[in-house]
Amino acid sequence: MKIAHDVIIRPVITEASMDRLADKTYTFEVAKSATKPEIKAAVEEIFKVSVKCVNTINMKKKPKRLGVHAGYTSEWKKAIVTLKADSKTIEFFDGMN
Repeated sequence: MKIAHDVIIRPVITEASMDRLADKTYTFEVAKSATKPEIKAAVEEIFKVSVKCVNTINMKKKPKRLGVHAGYTSEWKKAIVTLKADSKTIEFFDGMN
């Protein structure tokens, strides 16, 4: 089994993800090989909350260019985690509202 900090890479902080905080829905970048049960267990272990459901999205690469140099962004996996109604919030995100 993987360590929880190997599954959760970083929080995703965008306008859309910040709008979902009121519904106790949080967005994270996760390891490409992580499954929904592993993501749920990792969030519950790290933040001491109870997770209702996990939705995952594979973010595809996009073409980017900087002057004459062309390339692609990295492919990554995004997890949208919804907490149970009786669960406490994740303190890391509380100061960002």
